Amino acid sequence: MKKMFSILMQCKSCRTKNRVPAAHLADVGRCGSCKAPIEPASGPIDADSGSLQPILQEAKVPVFVDFWASWCGPCRVAAPEVEALAKEMAGRALVLKVDTDANPELAELYKIQSIPNFMIFRNGQVFLQRNGLVPRAEMRRWLEQAGAAAK
Repeated sequence: MKKMFSILMQCKSCRTKNRVPAAHLADVGRCGSCKAPIEPASGPIDADSGSLQPILQEAKVPVFVDFWASWCGPCRVAAPEVEALAKEMAGRALVLKVDTDANPELAELYKIQSIPNFMIFRNGQVFLQRNGLVPRAEMRRWLEQAGAAAK
């Protein structure tokens, strides 16, 4: 039997932590305790070698992945734009961040040669890969090209 991967998301009403399966991170859910709505993931999700593949495979929406490192100046410049992108695309796409220093095996797997490096996945497959700073509008355009519904 296949084990489903999940992320803990806190209910804004009662603060209970709820397990949200990767396949439903872009959906509106319901708190198991108080039954209040749990909004779709609206911030970047920190991914590592244990969580990246399950999320990519189970996501029903395009996934934007930011490969970065704390020492990288351009990565720090891109971070607020990636955060804003996650809020803007909540429910239509997922935004993940992979620290390449903490997860060198993922950097090697995806042939990350320079950072920041952005990848878009659709149905678990690489749709697009670009490196270097770009405006948030460009990031949004990539996600929309990959199938994220336009607002």
